[in-house]
Amino acid sequence: MLYFIENENYRVGVESLGAELHNFIKVDEQIDLIWSGNPEVWSGHAPNLFPIVGELPNQEYTYEGKTYNMNRHGFARRKEFKLVEEEIDKLVFELEADEETRQQYPFEFRFLVAYKLTGGKLNITYLVSNEDEKTMYFSVGGHPGFNVPLHPYEKYTDYYIGFEEEETQSRHLVDENGLLNGDTERVLDQTNMLPLEHSYFYKDAIIFKRLQSKKVMLGSRTNPLRVEVAFDGFPYLGIWSKTPAAPYVCIEPWCGVASSIGDSGELKEKEGINELAPKQTFERTFSIAILQVV
Repeated sequence: MLYFIENENYRVGVESLGAELHNFIKVDEQIDLIWSGNPEVWSGHAPNLFPIVGELPNQEYTYEGKTYNMNRHGFARRKEFKLVEEEIDKLVFELEADEETRQQYPFEFRFLVAYKLTGGKLNITYLVSNEDEKTMYFSVGGHPGFNVPLHPYEKYTDYYIGFEEEETQSRHLVDENGLLNGDTERVLDQTNMLPLEHSYFYKDAIIFKRLQSKKVMLGSRTNPLRVEVAFDGFPYLGIWSKTPAAPYVCIEPWCGVASSIGDSGELKEKEGINELAPKQTFERTFSIAILQVV
């Protein structure tokens, strides 16, 4: 079911399946920032990734001597969440462990996804609670897709991603199965600007580890609207679009990353995995803000 929060200038729609953001509409122009989810291109809008981010070797991992199977980015994006709080400017969705999740992930958990709209800024908060009697291992992250271009007179290459800080960074490459292969490729060299080109994604996502920047901006050279994604507390950032020429770009804050070729397969040894003690809660927030440059 689709739920909405709004104010006089913005309207946000969130679907209970996956607690997934479907719309972020600038009302006066009737512009929706979020990708439509066209299944002929990519059926996602802005999936929530839990309890893993990225791919596992052979889609499996080992925990306490037992092997479990799990698809890329985990199961949360395909689970029905329960709406537990609803206000005019706030929605909170809840997912708890059940028989289906225990077959893939042997932990008792409570996963809340909260959306809070303040002016033109939308906060997305992840609250992961360990309801078990043992340490829980997990990753969590966002995957919002933004329409590019926003206007019919624009081209994809009119757009760019601007970084908060000047960066010298290489992308971390993956193999054909989505596993980090140990190779890197320089994409930022003492600059804060990444012009968008479809060719970047011929090698899958651009994966950054531990950027200096805590926010990035999606902008166009031909219109004044800007989208700022702030992700302090998320050590990884993915940038992705489906090839050859899908009309969107995903800006993905992650607390976790895909497995590497040749890693042990042990969940607790996976790169980027988070440890959570019994009865403790992990919290992270990223935001999407609509800005107008005069």
